[in-house]
Amino acid sequence: MWPDSTETQELLNSARAGDAAARNALLERHREALRRMVAMRMDPVLGRRLDASDIVQDVLVEADRRLSDYLEKTRMPFHLWLRHLAKDQMIDAHRMHRVAARRSIDREQVIERPANDDRSAFDLAALLADRQLTPAAAATHHELEQRFLAAIDQLDETDREVILMRHFEQLSNGEVAQSLELSDAAAGMRYLRAMRRLRELLQDPPSQSSLS
Repeated sequence: MWPDSTETQELLNSARAGDAAARNALLERHREALRRMVAMRMDPVLGRRLDASDIVQDVLVEADRRLSDYLEKTRMPFHLWLRHLAKDQMIDAHRMHRVAARRSIDREQVIERPANDDRSAFDLAALLADRQLTPAAAATHHELEQRFLAAIDQLDETDREVILMRHFEQLSNGEVAQSLELSDAAAGMRYLRAMRRLRELLQDPPSQSSLS
């Protein structure tokens, strides 16, 4: 999901040397990845009041303001740094738009999450025990997708975040560990536990005959 790291590094080197065009290109090429990352995590109720692109614009403005400090003291990959800024911006947006206006927003009719939500980009088959979908299973793809969304929303926040980062953003285990401030081993174990729980939630409920 994130832009090629080699090209990003070249732009970082040029920006560090004072190239204003490289600086702008560096931020702009991450806009879409940030939008998808934010859209994946936005509160659906808040999303009726605020577009993910609005949050991303604020993230990029803040990134531009702080980019010189980042270039001087690089402590993490650029895309992980942007993710941290985006998470802070989402917290601020939630506090401003959801908490402050809780009554008016929560009174609005809840709408169903659209079928073409960014979460549909997941390869659901990779998360299921049977990786080879039969024609009949393919015909029920939408149903599987809805089950997946319902299941992942039942995970605790960290488990859900680990799966989103690994399967949606395609971050490595080391990048997940750095983002969550965990050891590589702890992040790996957290991922395995989250996947085990997700598969349990995706399983069909046992039939009555199997209980007898």
